[in-house]
Amino acid sequence: MRHFDFSPLYRSTVGFDRLFTMLDSLGQPDQAQTYPPYNIERTGENAYRITMAVAGFDESELSVEARENTLTIKGEKSEEKGEESQFLHRGIAKRAFERRFQLADHVEIRAASLKNGLLHVDLVREIPEAAKPRRIAIASVSSQPKQIEAQNA
Repeated sequence: MRHFDFSPLYRSTVGFDRLFTMLDSLGQPDQAQTYPPYNIERTGENAYRITMAVAGFDESELSVEARENTLTIKGEKSEEKGEESQFLHRGIAKRAFERRFQLADHVEIRAASLKNGLLHVDLVREIPEAAKPRRIAIASVSSQPKQIEAQNA
């Protein structure tokens, strides 16, 4: 059984705490998905990007869907019609995939783009004003009124 230590990532990433907890709790390594490979980057204080290697897929074969706090990326390769050929070695994967990412609260998907075989999904964390911390002034209440006395010069 493999164990991956994600503790250095906890310190530098805000917004994906549940994702790392989920990755940490993966059971057997043969149950873990390895296709397609992906990166999670921090591009700003509250901005993130998921980059997934999806070479061979075009926009019509990919779907990016957000539901509640889950981001789902699916790829379904359409069957090539035409001449059947005999492969001597087949190393390029043409299999369908589905990847799910658990997002933190208040994380929204800004954009998705496909360039040079890489799918980029840009995310931003926007905390609503009502959920932001605010400072409350402390007033002192005196039981006796203060008196100002004049001094003789």
